[in-house]
Amino acid sequence: MAYTRRYLLTRIKEVNEIYLRESAHGVSNEYIYAHHIRDRFHISRTTFYEYLTVPYERQLRELDQKEAQERAQNLTINFEDYDNRTDERQDCSTED
Repeated sequence: MAYTRRYLLTRIKEVNEIYLRESAHGVSNEYIYAHHIRDRFHISRTTFYEYLTVPYERQLRELDQKEAQERAQNLTINFEDYDNRTDERQDCSTED
């Protein structure tokens, strides 16, 4: 079960890395699935083959860019709003 997109893409990356490492030794896809993937990731054979087709590197890069933009937006402070709130607090304290 994928809780976030990043978690899912990380799992897909791990599956692909195992596949690339083992297939370099000339091992069949079925063997890789049965001995390295099935028990560790608890996914079906169909899901295994789907994971091998996902462009996870590009999607992780896009997700990183999106999160960086969101962090930059969250760090932006609107000083006019801050000044207005401070003025309102001062007005309330002088009314007594």
